[in-house]
Amino acid sequence: GLLTAHVIGLDASAFGHMQSTLTTDDVSKTAAVSLPQLLTSLIPTNLFLDLMGARSVSVIGIVIFTLLAGVALLKVKKDAPEEGAKLSAGINAIQIWVMKMVRIVIALTPYGVMALMVKVFSAYQLEQFTSLLGFIAACYLAVAMMFIVHAIILILTGHNPQQYYKTVWPVLTFAFVSRSSAAAIPLAITAQEKFGVPGTIANIAASFGSSMGQNGCAGIYPAIMVAMIAPTMGIDPLSFTFLSTLLPAIALGSIGVAGVGGGGTFAALIVLSTLNFPVALVGIFIAIEPIVDMARTALNVNGSMMSGVIASRVLKQEQESPATPADVTLN
Repeated sequence: GLLTAHVIGLDASAFGHMQSTLTTDDVSKTAAVSLPQLLTSLIPTNLFLDLMGARSVSVIGIVIFTLLAGVALLKVKKDAPEEGAKLSAGINAIQIWVMKMVRIVIALTPYGVMALMVKVFSAYQLEQFTSLLGFIAACYLAVAMMFIVHAIILILTGHNPQQYYKTVWPVLTFAFVSRSSAAAIPLAITAQEKFGVPGTIANIAASFGSSMGQNGCAGIYPAIMVAMIAPTMGIDPLSFTFLSTLLPAIALGSIGVAGVGGGGTFAALIVLSTLNFPVALVGIFIAIEPIVDMARTALNVNGSMMSGVIASRVLKQEQESPATPADVTLN
């Protein structure tokens, strides 16, 4: 993101004449966010509210709850085998039932994608973003570069990028037009399972990936904003000193990014507020954010699927590696 904005020559001062649509409420919400608050917000306090998606970190809260529930189930199986078996069978039955419903929804996905495309491309007029074509181009170029980085990572981990992208293309298409990482979770899980990824890994990768560590919304988008603002403040955005401050801020700001459309705006506000940068620029780009958000979301979802595929490969290699004499002794 930094390199793309720097090479294209984007500068925040060029957009100074444009009006920001950022509200005081938007700024106050992010200004109040601190790292301790961010971490404690991940802990679920009301599971039913999280199941309704009431918080931006609802998905992470549900995953944490299910992990704790899984550990408790293992202890029940150990202490009360008969009850544990019944409980496990009931959970498995619910899992099969839910996945059947998910597959029905997946079968209807092409029609939903078509409707979403019509809505997106009919709701915005060309003159709304012609003046911001340079920014849009920078975002799409940075996203394309990151897809290439993903392909290189796949090659280094022993995967065929062409076969991978051919398999996940329907998921990326849905993420592109829906602009929702959370909505793409069932499709992302199904795509990972086609690569032989166990359901447990696929679920965790897709769930966590919808709300944190997003390459597009939490990585590229705030970085481009920073690269545009920093020169106007006499800061070299590519200097080592500045990078040592920026990169941790972006990484921490990615925690709890909403898995629905517009999460990039929230991430950018957090990063700019952390760096004490003016946030008005974020409001200028809200008008064309849906166009940029489509590419960002596709990249986010691809990153979550890659995490599952690579984690499965690494864990499988560890399990298949021959035990050393020390391992035998310990066992």
